[in-house]
Amino acid sequence: MAFTFSAGSLVKARGREWVVLPESEPDLLVLRPLGGSDDDIAAVFPFEPVEEARFAPPEPTDLGDQRAAGLLRTALRVGFRSGAGPFRSLAGIAVEPRAYQLVPLLMALRQRTVRMLISDDVGIGKTIEAGLIASEMLAQGEASGLAVLCSPALAEQWQQELRGKFGIDAELVLASTVSRLERGLDLGQSLFDKYPNVIVSTDFIKSPRHRDDFVRHCPDLVIVDEAHTCVAADDTSTSAQSQLRYELLRRVAEDAERHLLLVTATPHSGKESAFRNLLGLVKPELAHVNLESEAGRKLLAQHFVARKRADVRQYLTKEDGLADDSLAERTAFPSDRFFKDETYKLSPEYRALLDDAIAYASERVEEAGGQGKREARIAWWSAIALLRSLVSSPRAAAQTLTTRSAATIAASAEEADKLGAPLNSDAADSDAMEGMDVAPGAETTAGSPLVELAELASQLEGPEKDLKLKALIKHLKALLADGYNPIVFCRYIPTAKYLAEHLANDPETKKRGPLGAKTVVKAVTGELSPQQRIERIEELATEAGEDAAARRVLIATDCLSEGVNLQHYFDAVVHYDLAWNPTRHDQREGRVDRYGQRRDEVRVITLYGDDNGIDGKVLEVLIKKHRQIKKDLGISVSVPDELSTGVTDAIVEWLLMRGRENEDALFSADAFKVSTEKLDSDWNSAAERERASRSRFAQRSIHPEEVAREVASIREALGGAGEIRTFVRESLGALNAVLRGADGESGDFTAQVGGTPAGLRDALAPVVGAEVVEKDREIPFRSDPAVARGEAALVRTDPVVGALASHLLNAALDTQAEGARPARRCGVITTDAVTTRTTLLLVRYRFHLTLPSRSGERQLVAEDARLLAFEGAPRSAVWLPPERAVGLLDATASGNTDPHFGERTMTRILDQLPDVNAHLETYGDELAAELDAAHRRVRAASGEIVRGLSVTAQKPADILGAYVYLPATASVPAGVSA
Repeated sequence: MAFTFSAGSLVKARGREWVVLPESEPDLLVLRPLGGSDDDIAAVFPFEPVEEARFAPPEPTDLGDQRAAGLLRTALRVGFRSGAGPFRSLAGIAVEPRAYQLVPLLMALRQRTVRMLISDDVGIGKTIEAGLIASEMLAQGEASGLAVLCSPALAEQWQQELRGKFGIDAELVLASTVSRLERGLDLGQSLFDKYPNVIVSTDFIKSPRHRDDFVRHCPDLVIVDEAHTCVAADDTSTSAQSQLRYELLRRVAEDAERHLLLVTATPHSGKESAFRNLLGLVKPELAHVNLESEAGRKLLAQHFVARKRADVRQYLTKEDGLADDSLAERTAFPSDRFFKDETYKLSPEYRALLDDAIAYASERVEEAGGQGKREARIAWWSAIALLRSLVSSPRAAAQTLTTRSAATIAASAEEADKLGAPLNSDAADSDAMEGMDVAPGAETTAGSPLVELAELASQLEGPEKDLKLKALIKHLKALLADGYNPIVFCRYIPTAKYLAEHLANDPETKKRGPLGAKTVVKAVTGELSPQQRIERIEELATEAGEDAAARRVLIATDCLSEGVNLQHYFDAVVHYDLAWNPTRHDQREGRVDRYGQRRDEVRVITLYGDDNGIDGKVLEVLIKKHRQIKKDLGISVSVPDELSTGVTDAIVEWLLMRGRENEDALFSADAFKVSTEKLDSDWNSAAERERASRSRFAQRSIHPEEVAREVASIREALGGAGEIRTFVRESLGALNAVLRGADGESGDFTAQVGGTPAGLRDALAPVVGAEVVEKDREIPFRSDPAVARGEAALVRTDPVVGALASHLLNAALDTQAEGARPARRCGVITTDAVTTRTTLLLVRYRFHLTLPSRSGERQLVAEDARLLAFEGAPRSAVWLPPERAVGLLDATASGNTDPHFGERTMTRILDQLPDVNAHLETYGDELAAELDAAHRRVRAASGEIVRGLSVTAQKPADILGAYVYLPATASVPAGVSA
């Protein structure tokens, strides 16, 4: 027997109610549980009993109090996982985007083929913005698969972000995983056909051997992280690796039907031609169009979004052209970074070692200069390795002095540069951060005096002779005393290990470190895999625990300077080793100075040697200049790598030629003046171009009014932050949880749930941890959606809020449920808020949507919950405007209502509710028309995507709750018949 139920119908099967989905066939019903998620979808065959279900009316004997309607409404809306509005995915993702993060999504939905360059400043949330676009396109059927191209160090973080926040499961395609994945393929099957969503190491896939297969079977949506590393300026020599990456992206972008999102905080990298090459991947015309013309700017505005923090710190305010601040959103970025440059001097023993090393390196460079170009370049890179490691730490120096230089195997001067430069310079666009924190070798010939120097270096370990370490301990103590949890960044792995050994407490030997018994210190270096690095940081946080006196200190190399978000655990940065490109400093600081950082001021301490001949010059010429440009512009402007290298080369050359004693004369030296003058000129030009482009190409394709309209619509359908906070506090309070806090401006509070019903405790255990529930520990609830591990955000998509809503909804629908039931399906309230009898209905509507896409039409079913209110009897109802209906949720009882009278009143109203069915159906049709208009509005610029679009209301609507409000003057005393 074939099924005859239409999409959106309500049926009963297997002892529960279900909604029929459009994927159903005559011989197979595809069903989603009423109020359930897509994870609960089931298939039913004709031999199973299925009958049409009518939603049971509320029971007049099951009366709730004044909170019942509001709690049930919010619980219902939190459970929606597929909104009926134009943003299909927002109801189901586990992140509540800021209003400004919707701008790239709105821009994307206006394009038939999405091509965008997202270049918002560091810490604004580019990953969230790209994830929103991806989840929406997958939900709407505009894309069938996703590939994220990123550095291998960031692959697991992308995987966690997509899975945890957007519900997108993606396979990692890395050099370390590809063999395992390929073993599961069928004959002739591509890896990218088997796995629709993948996160791919750019450096693995760029080789011709892997690239061709990827391009042939590439998903129709591609996100490229740190896209600026995939292009180069026309007037600079491009590395072979950059050329391979660019060729990969060029071929991916060649398919005009492929969606492409390029993500980078530094689209310029100091070079206009590199920016143009990046734009050319988005849209070929943008590589050559005159961006000074109105037509050029208009074309770019459709595809480019670049905002700094000042642009979005306060958004949707009257200053943005809105009528009022009712939708205003203030994002709590740290207001500033507090910079402090702290110096140290070398101990006599360390100074003697450095002088001996400089003398040796100078002699080797001079000697090699007469042997040929190859030998000269090998000696040059060995000298830089020697000097940088000595300035870093005795441990790094000892290892460098006894390790053979990587450049010694070079067959030519050019090859020596390719081998030596990555390990000894800090290029902002280096091909990969992985492996760049090992100590470089300096030994070039067997039997050299470097072994003796290495022994001397080993004897200098500890704060007595290593005064740099002594200075670090002093400054860390000050930070810790002020309540900060710092990250100390080093250049080399041996230095990080050395610092950790001297700073940490040793539980085995009971040795106490210099930072106090409650300070936990751990090191993270490139020796750990990306996943192990995250686990080490989590271990540090767990060890420190929740004790207010406990402090965390992380020692890290630059393997953590890109992509990894550390703002929840740390709030200060110490540059123990100066990077020779200031962009690296900005990247380090950006790990903690970003959205979600609770400190208003992030502290940055830069340690530099006053007398080592290198640090002071690098700080003066490069680091301070970079800070000033960022302060003036509000964003970071990269210094071209070749220019910063020119300056540092001049510093090293002077040091080798003249020694430390004449370092003050360096600033007047001709070679140094030429390199610094060119640096200043080019850097200032880059900053001016950036300033002009930020103004000229500011995001103007989406007006704040358009964003405000969509934000208001989303909040109306899904609820806002204030509603969720009230819901959580009132629900937990009614369920006997112990609440503390919420007196301050933030609205944050904590809850202990040990005394709540067993059903809620069981639901919360998998989310917050069984130990938290069993030991009745406090669960922190935060207003800021960017929460740390173990905290709950007061947003509808937080798992803790979802578990609470599910419990309340199930208890409301089951009158036999054990324990407190604060949400009920009906109630009679005597109140001063009305002057005549008023009935409030909570109605659930189901809509059947036909959404056209490039791949054909999609049939979808979505739900919405609305409040409708009328005065008088149902037959002669006077319907109130929506805002008055919502206002009834705030009505407070002014007196007790006799239970028997309330039950009789409720019975009469429920018996007469069929009289309002015609109005409910008409209202459903009006909602369907509004939804249809909203879908068309969001896709206004792409007419082809709205042809065939339709939204129809499924009838009848479900009356989930009915609540009668009686005027206080007409209240019936206890025992009086009505």
